[in-house]
Amino acid sequence: MVVEGVSLEEGALVTVLANDDDGSFELTPEQEADLILSIAEADRGETVTAEEVLAKLARRRT
Repeated sequence: MVVEGVSLEEGALVTVLANDDDGSFELTPEQEADLILSIAEADRGETVTAEEVLAKLARRRT
């Protein structure tokens, strides 16, 4: 991938967000920053299971 105007070292990791004709979406700069932070958290293993999320949601309903 070539990014014009940016010098990246060989093997550098980049996040690519691309519009797609099928189900495309737009993010505000704040949403994009949140997404990038969330991806970094997942890469570090800072995740929760679906079961944990569902259990937390169920507790909120009671």
